[in-house]
Amino acid sequence: MADKNNGTARKALTAADLEKVNTSEGIKKILKEKHYDIDKLMFSLNYEHELKQLQIELVKLQRDVHLNNRRVAIIFEGRDAAGKGGNIRRFIEHLNPRAMRVVALSKPTEIEKGQWYFQRYVNTLPNPGEITFYDRSWYNRAVVEPVMGFCTEKEYKTFLLQVPEFEHMLYEDGVEIFKFWLSISKQEQKKRFDSRKDDPLKQWKLSPIDEKAQEHWDDYTKYKKEMFSRTHMSYSPWIIIEANNKKKARLETIRYVLSQLDYKGKDLANISLDPDPEIARRFHRAAATTD
Repeated sequence: MADKNNGTARKALTAADLEKVNTSEGIKKILKEKHYDIDKLMFSLNYEHELKQLQIELVKLQRDVHLNNRRVAIIFEGRDAAGKGGNIRRFIEHLNPRAMRVVALSKPTEIEKGQWYFQRYVNTLPNPGEITFYDRSWYNRAVVEPVMGFCTEKEYKTFLLQVPEFEHMLYEDGVEIFKFWLSISKQEQKKRFDSRKDDPLKQWKLSPIDEKAQEHWDDYTKYKKEMFSRTHMSYSPWIIIEANNKKKARLETIRYVLSQLDYKGKDLANISLDPDPEIARRFHRAAATTD
């Protein structure tokens, strides 16, 4: 088996090899002899360990939310292929499905097009004791819709005027809101699109909009910047997640949520709940983003 990184033939580990291993240094030595990428393997092992520990904390958080009738809304936005769905899956993997929901709305019906824009989203807001995850949200109107011509200029401007008031009402009513923007580079987005085309299990993720994402890269950037400028509020801030590395993005997004919310047993966590500021940070007008 050849290693894609250096072309070296990578030998399979045998039962005899494993019997010789009784220390971490012994493991590293054998892996090196077999031409395995030790750093990559150690990162993956550490990722799985950290993810499990963070998911344990998420279960504790959900229990607290449920018992105290709290309402938590977690919004995931970002360019196509930024990793929104994968991030959400790691959040919910071990949560009680009766006390959480994932919202991923399809395009509006003709009736919904004639309603107040926020109307169909109001019905998706978290009930008491519930966490709701949004795989895209009302912020479709801030970026995707104007770029793709799915809304008028008037509708777009009305949205930007109304969304701060809408979210302020939610905040005043006790809804705990998180808004994440998963930031990836243009090169990384293309790489992920190409991967989807070649993987029969991922081809369902491709859409006509995805096919135009690279072509409209600069348009997305323009509207994204305007969205941050107009909708980043103290009671509802944008959190930028550097997401070129999917696994790091998942860990730090979960860690950020846990760091911001109080829950019973938080002080007993067996893992750091302080997010890496290089990966998860509040939006700042002077700060650059990957995308």
